[in-house]
Amino acid sequence: MTGYHLAQINVGRLRAPVDHPTIADFVANLDRINALADGLPGFVWRLKGEGNNATDLQPKPDDPLFAINMSLWADLDALAAFVYRTAHREIMRRRREWFEALETYMCLWWVPVGHTPTIAEGMAKLARFEAHGPTADAFSFKTPFPAPDGQPATPVLDECA
Repeated sequence: MTGYHLAQINVGRLRAPVDHPTIADFVANLDRINALADGLPGFVWRLKGEGNNATDLQPKPDDPLFAINMSLWADLDALAAFVYRTAHREIMRRRREWFEALETYMCLWWVPVGHTPTIAEGMAKLARFEAHGPTADAFSFKTPFPAPDGQPATPVLDECA
């Protein structure tokens, strides 16, 4: 067993408020996709607001359309299996229906087992990744870094179109 978990943050700017009809199909799939993640081997934790998801959390109080998702996984393989090899992939392929395109929208980083990242921490990691590209502090599926204890991280290249 390793002493680190893989944290991930992904963000987006919705094309309309979460209760708007154009976003309805995204919202309708949240519980199903979250339940899928929750039941997978390697899943550790995910960010939740008042409901069973994070849609009511406001990481940017001046932008109510800015949405956030964060989770922890045992390792890169477990997260990649969920993202790219489950029903999540089909939802991800449709992201442009619901979200504006952002140049930097996700990053990964290692945290000690037992640590739960905060929204502020996740946003700081995302800003670091945007400013400096992949480093041991914040990286991507394509350019992962090993955990501080040496747990390997093999690049994942099967991203969605």
